[in-house]
Amino acid sequence: MRYPVYLLDDDEAVRRALSLLLSTVDIHVTEFADPQGFLAQVAKLAPGCLILDIRMPVISGLKLQEQLRDRGIDWPTIVISGHGDIDACRRAFRNGAVDFLSKPIDEQDLIDAIQKGHDVLDRHLREQAQQAETLQLLASLTPRERQILELVAQGFTTRQIAEALCLSPRTIDTHRVSIGAKLGTTSQAELT
Repeated sequence: MRYPVYLLDDDEAVRRALSLLLSTVDIHVTEFADPQGFLAQVAKLAPGCLILDIRMPVISGLKLQEQLRDRGIDWPTIVISGHGDIDACRRAFRNGAVDFLSKPIDEQDLIDAIQKGHDVLDRHLREQAQQAETLQLLASLTPRERQILELVAQGFTTRQIAEALCLSPRTIDTHRVSIGAKLGTTSQAELT
């Protein structure tokens, strides 16, 4: 699989059984006996798919989901439970779960849920990379170029921008060429 899988369950037998099961299909699992241990290490961990037991002492799986979201960590989560109810299921999905599985867990359902989680994480990481690249490109613009880009994005013509900024249309065109070169496009739709 493309991303790490982190399993949080206070029941050692469940952790071992699921880890063994997933190892048979080449999915390596990092186990955590409690949410506190996971939270202590999460900053050092690579983004991955979480498998969370809903009922754990001190911090439940649902509370852990909320704490991770508060920290800006929105990794795909598969919630597992032997005691799931509709309210818990709804809350898990509101917090970003990709699936909710009841114990005993069907092997194929778990593998499919992990694949779904990896697909979600892949899209999320690509979007983050695109946003970072866009911010880096925008940072390369001068303050005047950013000002002009904002007006272009609002649909103003070169003449209107020139009038608003008390500049010549030729100067605006020069800035637009520079903006296009720095951002790699002259398409108004892409600039917007």
